[in-house]
Amino acid sequence: MLEPTDRAPLLARRFLAEWFAKWGIEDDDVGRLVVCELVTNSYLHGKGQIVVRVFRDERDGRPVVEVWDAGEERPEIQPEDTGALTGRGLVLLAELVHDWGVRLLNEGGKVVWATLR
Repeated sequence: MLEPTDRAPLLARRFLAEWFAKWGIEDDDVGRLVVCELVTNSYLHGKGQIVVRVFRDERDGRPVVEVWDAGEERPEIQPEDTGALTGRGLVLLAELVHDWGVRLLNEGGKVVWATLR
C-alpha cells in the first residue's frame, strides 16, 4: 500500500522491478513506465491510498499491473492538445501494452490495469 505522495511512483517502479527480477524478466522498462503512469494518475486524480498489484496472467503468462485507489473517476485518453504540458501518458501506455482498462469496484474505488506484451 502506498501513500498518495510524489514518492509513490518511485516506490511502485521498485516494486515492479523486484517482481520482474524474481520472474527472470530482464527488460522491465515498459513495466516500470506503465506502473509509473498508473500510479501517478492515481496520486494526482484518485483518492486515498494506492495499492499496486503485479502478477502473471494464468492463461498466457503475460505480466499484469493493477493499480487501485478509492476514487471513482475513470481515466480516459484525452484528445490531443499540442499546447498541453500533460495528458499524453495514457496515449503512450495504450501503444505499449497488450491491453488495458478500468474496473469500478462494488465496494467503491477502481482498479486500472494493464497487460504487458
